[in-house]
Amino acid sequence: MTDAAASVPRRNPTWLVATIAGGFGLFYAYAVWNALGNLTQAAPLGLNALGWIIWIFATVFPILAFIAAFTVGYRGPALHLALVMLTGLALTAVFWLDVVAYTTTRTSSLLA
Repeated sequence: MTDAAASVPRRNPTWLVATIAGGFGLFYAYAVWNALGNLTQAAPLGLNALGWIIWIFATVFPILAFIAAFTVGYRGPALHLALVMLTGLALTAVFWLDVVAYTTTRTSSLLA
C-alpha cells in the first residue's frame, strides 16, 4: 500500500450514516411533536409574545440541534456521529426540561 492510499480517510457508507441519523432523528422528531402539542394546548388560553416565543423556540430548537449535530458528525467515524447525535439529543432534553419548568412555574407570565 502506498502512502497516498493510506492517507485517504475512509468514508462511512451512506446507509450507515442514514441509519444513525434516522434513528436519532426519530427522537428529535418526538421532541418537536411534543412541543407542537404543548403549543396547540397553550394557544387557546391566549399566549402573550413571551409565551409564543418560548413555545415556537421549543419547537424549532430540536430541529436546529439535529442539523448542527449532523453537520458536525457526518464526516467522521460512525461512532463519532452517534456520540454527537446523542449529545445534541441530551442538549435538547435539558432545554426541554428548562422550558417545562419555566412554563409550569411562570404560567401567569405567559398568558395575555
